[in-house]
Amino acid sequence: MSDLFPPPTGLVPLAEQMRPQRIDDVVGQAHLVGPGKPLRLAVESGRPHSMILWGPPGVGKTTLARLLAHTFEAEFIALSAVFSGVKDIREAVAQAQDTLARTGRHTILFVDEVHRFNKAQQDAFLPYVEQGVVTFIGATTENPSFEVNGALLSRAAVYVLNSLTPEELDVLFERARERALAGLAFTDGAKRMMIGAADGDARRLLNMLETIRAAASAAQRNDVDEEFLQGTLAQNLRRFDKGGEAFYDQISALHKSVRGSNPDAALYWCCRMLDGGADPLYVGRRVIRMAIEDIGIADPRGLQLALDACETYERLGSPEGELAIAQAVIYLACAPKSNAAYVAYNAARDFVKNDGSRAVPLHLRNAPTKLMKELGYGRQYRYAHDEPEAYAAGETYMPDDLKVPRFYEPTPRGLEGKIGEKLAHLRELDAEYRKASNTKDTKSTKDTK
Repeated sequence: MSDLFPPPTGLVPLAEQMRPQRIDDVVGQAHLVGPGKPLRLAVESGRPHSMILWGPPGVGKTTLARLLAHTFEAEFIALSAVFSGVKDIREAVAQAQDTLARTGRHTILFVDEVHRFNKAQQDAFLPYVEQGVVTFIGATTENPSFEVNGALLSRAAVYVLNSLTPEELDVLFERARERALAGLAFTDGAKRMMIGAADGDARRLLNMLETIRAAASAAQRNDVDEEFLQGTLAQNLRRFDKGGEAFYDQISALHKSVRGSNPDAALYWCCRMLDGGADPLYVGRRVIRMAIEDIGIADPRGLQLALDACETYERLGSPEGELAIAQAVIYLACAPKSNAAYVAYNAARDFVKNDGSRAVPLHLRNAPTKLMKELGYGRQYRYAHDEPEAYAAGETYMPDDLKVPRFYEPTPRGLEGKIGEKLAHLRELDAEYRKASNTKDTKSTKDTK
């Protein structure tokens, strides 16, 4: 049975010591390994099947794969997509075929970070999965809908693994302390601090415990409190993959919190991203988009404030400049909301994309030459500033043969409320002009008769 990496020499890491040997020992993922749940049923049936385990780091993807191989008494071959290619896949399949021929044992082929394989590499698995030469188990931190090709995805069940809860990490903490750190006493505050710093990641918690064990031994002490932890552990940033699922989930949460007018939630997600290592200017650019898409003309100051926040950050840097971004987030969350401009733009863009090229009406065309004037360019154009209320009632600005629905419908919120009132008034002027023109045309027709 091969492992993902060669076994370590010397002391076995705590995370490896704590790896469960039975499905009942798994901490967390009760929705998969609990009674009547998919992986528990697979174990009880004795029939392995291909699957993709999707979840953040340190939640048990590799552990479950190895546990299934052990339970099914199958050969376990592990590859890392970071270091492996098609050649490694073929060698693994050849090894699986040889094992089957010699011993009759089936092989589970585990691929960590499967999303890093390109399409050709992922396709290389297909014939062997279909023939039953291997049972494929892939692990990924990325959404397989986007990162795993459809052919492979259709042949594997997708199981979502969740971050461990504080309660589950507490169970793991106590197990590790009893098994490998029996001589250490932790204060309640120290335990809470470590569980919080683990941020749902079991591997991170066990690695921190191992670091603390070594530090306590070097310091010749058997008690661990908050002060000792702070002096021993390097700053642990929360789990945050700048190109991964968590990144886009948190950006989505920030955007929806601003849209939902919840300044506290918006500030929370903003700080979560900054604390996790997100580029503040990236957050600032997304705040600019929020100002355009969700506040819009209801409060045009929002866009200026978002732009100013980015400029302020560029001048001050971190951490002072981050306050300006946070201020913009709070302002936008509290501002009146309108997506009317966003909706109008998309509607107009789609209409133009699907419509033909229509001519500009003659009265709207510029006439810089004598010939153009003779051809009627600009004739009968009404200069709005010379009209009552600086509005040429009844004038048309669309192509002559085009009747389209209104793209822009202002909301009653913020400045757009006033804009809506003004547009309604101008439309009343248009209606009065057309009514007067029709009356005049009808009278002129009667006089002619």
